[in-house]
Amino acid sequence: MDHLVELRGRLVVCLVAFALAFILCFFFAGPIYIFLVRPFAAASAIYATNVGHHVSPLDLIFVTAGITPIPPTTEEAAQLIYTAPLEILFTKMKLAGFGAIFLAFPVLAFQLYRFVAPGLYRNEKGAFLPFLIASPLLFVLGAALVYFIMLPFVMWFSLSQQISSDTVAVALLPKVSEYLNLVTALVLAFGLCFQLPVVMTLLGLAGLISSKFMAEGRRYAIVAVVVVAAIVTPPDPISQLMLAVPLVILYEISIWCVRLIEMRRRTDDEAEATLAA
Repeated sequence: MDHLVELRGRLVVCLVAFALAFILCFFFAGPIYIFLVRPFAAASAIYATNVGHHVSPLDLIFVTAGITPIPPTTEEAAQLIYTAPLEILFTKMKLAGFGAIFLAFPVLAFQLYRFVAPGLYRNEKGAFLPFLIASPLLFVLGAALVYFIMLPFVMWFSLSQQISSDTVAVALLPKVSEYLNLVTALVLAFGLCFQLPVVMTLLGLAGLISSKFMAEGRRYAIVAVVVVAAIVTPPDPISQLMLAVPLVILYEISIWCVRLIEMRRRTDDEAEATLAA
């Protein structure tokens, strides 16, 4: 019962933290959404001012990052629509919930750690904390890759598919809800996929996999990475490569992390054997 009472208390703290973060994000839902639309605005403005010309990838990245200003156009840089009366309200609520998870994550992670910490040995606590720090950092790295690189290219590619003639005009006018769905899906996909080193290192720490096994299965891992990239990204080769290449690099980093764990474990075993002798 003591454990259940403690669990209930920590769940209440997590719910309160999430609720406060939700209210805060909902209050600033407009500016947050404008911030998320900036990659589309950058791609739209650059496309409008460079129709028929080669667009440098660095231009898209620099404008999205705010290093260079958005090129002036004859109209708004980005135009989005909503077709249902309450669509914008529900979109703001979804955005607030998505942002609340980010803001409340430190509290959620701390409560999780405090709940499981009494059952861990000292060396297990020391091994658990680095992963608790590395996991959100890798997630933010994946989200940054989506925001500053992938989204501008995806939106610019979508704009380049527009059709215009004397009699027909096919223009891209994304809905506010569908654009947010695209952003959240990509952020979650990249953020979770970037947890690969954490997952692999934990498996290596538990002795379930070895660096030799991972190195020998590299070719199969690359095929799996390509398949995952094809499933979770929009159906264009640029987006798939933007996810597949970092994942392959992260897989190689995972091999080295597991190898370091094995070397440390081997050193500890040798030290214990020496002391026992």
